Amino acid sequence: MNKRQLGNSDLHVSEISLGCMNLGKEETKAKDIIDRALDAGINYLDTADLYDFGENEKIVGKAIQHRRQDVILGTKVGNHFDKEKKDWHWDPSKEHIKKGIKDSLQRLQTDYIDLYQLHGGTIDDNMEETIEAFEDLKQEGLIREYGISSIRPNVIREYVERSSIVSVMMQYNAFDRRPEEEMLDLLHTNNISVLARGPLAKGMLSNKGAKVVESKARDGFLEYSYEEMLALTEKLEDYANEERTLNALALQYVLHHPAVATAVFGASSVEQLEENLEFLESAPLTEQIFGEIQALTNPITYQKHR
Repeated sequence: MNKRQLGNSDLHVSEISLGCMNLGKEETKAKDIIDRALDAGINYLDTADLYDFGENEKIVGKAIQHRRQDVILGTKVGNHFDKEKKDWHWDPSKEHIKKGIKDSLQRLQTDYIDLYQLHGGTIDDNMEETIEAFEDLKQEGLIREYGISSIRPNVIREYVERSSIVSVMMQYNAFDRRPEEEMLDLLHTNNISVLARGPLAKGMLSNKGAKVVESKARDGFLEYSYEEMLALTEKLEDYANEERTLNALALQYVLHHPAVATAVFGASSVEQLEENLEFLESAPLTEQIFGEIQALTNPITYQKHR
């Protein structure tokens, strides 16, 4: 498994990595998925305190106890949640972040987080206070590095200018090409890495893409209509061959830009994980194929999320 450096840090993450949100609540099943991922060379696991209101962190923590040294562990903070009421509100204050890290460390059964991420953000936040909180945690040795999870260009630009983030997690795939227009070159120039979440577009870019579109995209996806999505998935099926599956193609697409450090996919079963691990046996993506996919899809831009 090839690894890529996160920004200018000493963290090197596997090119594909496991987003843990969809692991479910069965500990044994979740551990099987995580163990298989780590055995295959994946070293970055991504979770958040908000996932299942803390339960996901507990499950991940138990699963990696015996091999913490094999893991670059990422989690997130910023949503003040009430587990009993199943409710939450945005809170990027220093007080909440410093309480959040203690709670996450306890749930994850570890004494440090490799990559601590702000789970959202708006242009109206007190960013100086938020940044100061993360810098304090880094000085205290509770986190190794920090980043943000956001798709808002205006917020990202502020953190690029004012903080020491090493990464930005954002949705990016062949159907959602918004980061290409505004973000990827900017982040690469500033030596900040992208963690690309949703590289399979909820499964619409997977080996079962057409079926997923029929069940999940009846109202369309972003600026695409349902009919356009069906037509696109049918055209992409032409690229499935012995050299690469559609899952592998989707992962290769987002990894094409040098700003992207890793493609973070989810898996709710070992079988789903195995489909993505076929990436490891695939022929390299050519400039020609990358260009053909770009020609098929639309270079949409950020409109609502600024």
